[in-house]
Amino acid sequence: MNRIDLHTHSCCSDGSCTPTELVELAAAAGVGAIALTDHDTVAGIPEFLEAGRRHPEVETVPGVELSTMFSNRELHMVGLFIDPETPVLTAFLEEMREGRRRRNEQIRLKLNALGFPVTWDDPAFAGADSDSASIGRPHFARALMHKYGFPTMQSVFDRLLKRGCAAYVPRELPDPARAIEVIHAAGGIAVWAHPVYRERNERAWAKRIMRRFSPLGLDAVEGYYSMFGPQETALVLELAGLYHLAVSGGSDFHGANSPNIQLGSGAGGLLVPPELLNGLKARCVARRAAVDKPGLP
Repeated sequence: MNRIDLHTHSCCSDGSCTPTELVELAAAAGVGAIALTDHDTVAGIPEFLEAGRRHPEVETVPGVELSTMFSNRELHMVGLFIDPETPVLTAFLEEMREGRRRRNEQIRLKLNALGFPVTWDDPAFAGADSDSASIGRPHFARALMHKYGFPTMQSVFDRLLKRGCAAYVPRELPDPARAIEVIHAAGGIAVWAHPVYRERNERAWAKRIMRRFSPLGLDAVEGYYSMFGPQETALVLELAGLYHLAVSGGSDFHGANSPNIQLGSGAGGLLVPPELLNGLKARCVARRAAVDKPGLP
């Protein structure tokens, strides 16, 4: 095993590949372990794990990415090693999906009013749930690109869909502490995904989040990510050590919806050290023991 990728998305959320295709891509790329971490859904995990059984050279890790809000900023929690059938997780995801339905219909109505009507039977939404709960802004961007001649998906975001644009609708999101609790209830560990951004001075923000949420059960942080350079990785690793957090990493692969990001290698220079997997597994064992026997130290 020379690399791992613990942050990927399938067509069950806003990626373009099926869960099976993700595993096949990992096998072809020599990725020894891959996590499926779709946004607010675990619908793809059964197919993903079944594909893993056909490719024993690839360790398949069931996961999910939960969107939260803290201090007026989105903060994403990846759950790794989860049991997707846990009732607490199932109920939480249904809440999130209902919020997505409401938001997606509001986006659709705004686009209609702006002269860009789309309907739920548009081919761009194929593969997502028919009730629109698994649809995200990339689906809208693809529909508008194909129907109205936008040159790229990014051009749709820049004109209509990103924050501050005419068709943007903010999300209704829970506090990170609740997402952490749900991930633990599902037997998993909570990883703060893509914690810093290259265009900002993020040290103070990263310290604030780790200091606040590590006592509340944050288990790990993504130190290796497609958009990170050496400085970002060094910062996250330093702070992970300071707050006694494990380290994870992944590409945030979305297939054709993010064509510059490749599974396992990100934008070309990503290499998530495979030895991180053992540390994450150890944290998971310790977390499950703490949840099962809360009275023990």
